[in-house]
Amino acid sequence: MTWPPLREELRGVEPYGAPQLDVPVQLNVNENPYGPSLACAADIATAVGRAATTLNRYPDREFVELRTALAAYLSRDTPHGVGAEQVWAANGSNEVMLQLLQAFGGPGRTALSFAPTYSMYPEYARDTVTEWVVGHRESDFSLDLDHARDLVKEQQPSVILLPSPNNPTGTALPLEAVTLLCEAAGDGIVVVDEAYGEFRRSGTPSALELLPRHRNLVVSRTMSKAFALAGGRVGYLAAAPEICDAIRVVRLPYHLSAVTQATALAALRHAPELLGRVDELRAERDATVAWLRAQGLQVADSDANFALFGTFPDRHAVWQGLLDRGVLIRETGPDGWLRVSIGTADEMMAFKQALIEVRTSNE
Repeated sequence: MTWPPLREELRGVEPYGAPQLDVPVQLNVNENPYGPSLACAADIATAVGRAATTLNRYPDREFVELRTALAAYLSRDTPHGVGAEQVWAANGSNEVMLQLLQAFGGPGRTALSFAPTYSMYPEYARDTVTEWVVGHRESDFSLDLDHARDLVKEQQPSVILLPSPNNPTGTALPLEAVTLLCEAAGDGIVVVDEAYGEFRRSGTPSALELLPRHRNLVVSRTMSKAFALAGGRVGYLAAAPEICDAIRVVRLPYHLSAVTQATALAALRHAPELLGRVDELRAERDATVAWLRAQGLQVADSDANFALFGTFPDRHAVWQGLLDRGVLIRETGPDGWLRVSIGTADEMMAFKQALIEVRTSNE
């Protein structure tokens, strides 16, 4: 037997992860380029300091205070409100998704999404021994609802994963699509992944509005993006209390540390400030999309803090050319496409200048 005795389907698989390179302009993992203020950082430090005096004890296993604060925050996006009993949190939305697949996926069950989509989804399925089925999106990266409904009815998946806005395309789902798939799924769980939800354009509603209508709907969020808390590793979801109760069966004991809970609560106290740059990033995104189109490139409509653009006969050469000029973006999505995160105005100017130089040198 080959050592170590790894599961056969994992042999030769490279670990997930975008390149972490020390370059002047880092626009590859959709981070918020604006960090917390000194006041916010001081509040976090004070909160963590208080938590440090109790680290000889396990944290609140049910993290009631944090769930209450997250529910209050989410309630701003729906006229129906969200209760603490409807909220669950974990170490990043990645862990939230993995827990959902642990609870509702598994051997003999299927998870389904529509490509192109977040590249971690099939890994969640693989890691939980859940069969992975993928449908397709249209050329504009929207969903053909007839195709989507037919595929769901044919496969009868236990879990459907629907990012909105979609990663890597930035495409948002209309609420009619969410309702159609919730109804088609029967008892299957429908997860609308709103990791980039705060960046959606004006008039684009959140799937949170549909929670009272569909007991099988889950809406997930993260504090990594709009909240500028990628290093804090906090993700969360809103769903029927029965779904939150089910996740308790698979969660690890005391999975959210006292330090994580203190950090997240402090960040939520500064929500208006941390989210204050969202409008600025939206405007920068729209300006970037317009500029890329003016260069003769295709760009997907985006409700996120990134733009998918192309197409290039050799996208790796373009990616490398940008990197050689100190600008790191992401080589992801369909063949020929690249994705750029939205940074500061100066960072986006550096990206534009580098892209012009790369395209000129390749002509």
